[in-house]
Amino acid sequence: MVGQSEAIIADHQNLPLAAEVSDTPPRHPGDTEISVSRGLGGWLQTNNVSLAFTSYQTGQLFLVGMLPSGQVSFNQQSFTRAMGLHYRAGRLHVGSLSQIWRLENALEPGELANSAFDMMLVPRNAQTTGDIDIHELAVDREGNTVFVNSKYSCLATTSQTHSFRPIWKPAFISKLAPEDRCHLNGMAMVDGAPKYVTAVSQTDVVSGWRARRSAGGVLIDVDNDQIVADQLSMPHSPRIFDGNIYLLDSGRGQLIRIDSQTGQKENLAFCPGFLRGLAFHNNHAIATLSKPRDGTFKGLALENEISRRGGEAWCGVLIIDLRNGDIVQWIKLDGHIGELFDVATLPNVRCPMSIGIGTPEIEYTVTIEGSGTKHFIPPQA
Repeated sequence: MVGQSEAIIADHQNLPLAAEVSDTPPRHPGDTEISVSRGLGGWLQTNNVSLAFTSYQTGQLFLVGMLPSGQVSFNQQSFTRAMGLHYRAGRLHVGSLSQIWRLENALEPGELANSAFDMMLVPRNAQTTGDIDIHELAVDREGNTVFVNSKYSCLATTSQTHSFRPIWKPAFISKLAPEDRCHLNGMAMVDGAPKYVTAVSQTDVVSGWRARRSAGGVLIDVDNDQIVADQLSMPHSPRIFDGNIYLLDSGRGQLIRIDSQTGQKENLAFCPGFLRGLAFHNNHAIATLSKPRDGTFKGLALENEISRRGGEAWCGVLIIDLRNGDIVQWIKLDGHIGELFDVATLPNVRCPMSIGIGTPEIEYTVTIEGSGTKHFIPPQA
């Protein structure tokens, strides 16, 4: 595949002292082959940005950057049911099955790990929520973590003593119950507060959204509970960029722009997979897409549109030029991993890596605040 030789995989047991990378990853059952477009490395370098994306299906966090050799680096770590991401200046939040993880960059400016990585994200805190099906998350202006609690059909924030504290629910939801009534899933922040959310339907019964996937989706204004746009197909990931509302009309495979006053929808780009996760950088949209699972595409326009175009569903990341809707760069995953969720940009980071939870590395990676001292001392045999 074009560009495949540019992609290299950073081993998931990546040590702070020695990067283990390979130009030809092993091919075993359960492996995933990662290929990239020919120009991806140049795009990352030119735009001075790295990427993070998650696969909830396999519980993986991927960090994508450029090695000093000019090759694309993929650093992979395990976080059970990894979903929503939020990045801000050296800090990455990751939503998972029952916890929200906070990862911090342990490197000083100009410092490198493995002589290659200019960011080393280390898990420093986990807020336990229980299995409430956390989807997208963000940090508000007061520094509180705000997230989409899909199981309870609400927006919530963390609590010192409880699983969560609800802060908003759609007007059509009559009760907070663990029933995923409308499949609330996406959240857009404006001025450090939730502004818009997406839901697959306006149903108020257990899993009611499943019967409304084709055209029951809505974009809701959190401030006034008004429906900004309706007749969407499994919408995800509303975002505000350059004053415009964007979201993924996932059941149709479209990145769309919505007029906040009229609700008018404009298709910008067709993407051959089920879209979840959206980020922006330098007039480009970055979106993740997934292959079908358990009839995910059945009854959706997406299935017919991919077939009409003579294509096949992808799992991967697409970079889309907002000026013309062209897909200019991509990452493609083939094999064990078939579904992705969220994506985030890491501006001014060339090549990030992370330390995984439950790994030997996290036990002997010790850094001391204020001293610049870091110890990477494996336990004695």
